[in-house]
Amino acid sequence: MTDDLATKARRFRALHRRDGAFIIPNAWDAGSARILSLSGFEAIATTSAGVCFSKGLPDYEDRLSRADMLTRYGEIAAAVDLPVSGDLEAGYGDGPEAVAETIRLSVAAGMVGGSIEDHCADPAAPLYDIERATDRIRAAREAADGSGIDYTLTARAECYLVGHADPFAESVRRLNRYREAGADCLYAPGVKDAETIAALVDAVEGPINVVMGLAGAALTAGELSALGVKRISVGGSLARATYAVIRDAAREMAEFGTFSFAEKAISDRELTAIFAGFEDGAA
Repeated sequence: MTDDLATKARRFRALHRRDGAFIIPNAWDAGSARILSLSGFEAIATTSAGVCFSKGLPDYEDRLSRADMLTRYGEIAAAVDLPVSGDLEAGYGDGPEAVAETIRLSVAAGMVGGSIEDHCADPAAPLYDIERATDRIRAAREAADGSGIDYTLTARAECYLVGHADPFAESVRRLNRYREAGADCLYAPGVKDAETIAALVDAVEGPINVVMGLAGAALTAGELSALGVKRISVGGSLARATYAVIRDAAREMAEFGTFSFAEKAISDRELTAIFAGFEDGAA
């Protein structure tokens, strides 16, 4: 284990303990990570959705192997001198031992943190039973503690995304159990409005991550910080915005034969200079 990774892990953990919220944008390749790193962010997360889209695949966990996903995450981590937290989906396996192995492999890929979801592949019961879900987080914590770094473990309750009948109450119940099992940061994706976010912060014992960039999620970082949110991610929204530019440019060329999209493009010279700066150690 390198001292550099251990230092990054301590820096990342400290962000969750200081006052106020911080933004952790989500990269899907080395280039996007390097562009994000130039804007003053203190850490970067990955997006499994963005990685899948970049390979022309839908955003399903089983469409890209754990090895392939972590290879891309390793490229992201190696591209920047920032702490990187991995979107580890549901841990790439049902059992606690599979989740633990995913945590160990994420550290080997250069991650100093990672998130584990509690959804499963059963359409009739899309969330793991809470006892099994808690065991999975406990196993992740044990693997993280054995990694040699201050690994920041995020536990996700997917209640809003799977259409649970009472998503708020079930999210609170699950996230508090996950906190007791060793999660450092808690996350209920799909929560968008200020009232619900404030209630979640009040009801859950631990730092809360909220995702912005979703339809109907229009709160600012300052507003979220005032609500008590600790970490703000953007999921796959940056990747989706990038593909929207490509789609719209393609339509313009095909339908009108025009190329106005290029007026907003970063020049080849500027991008070359930006990325050369990383190779030269100047960025």
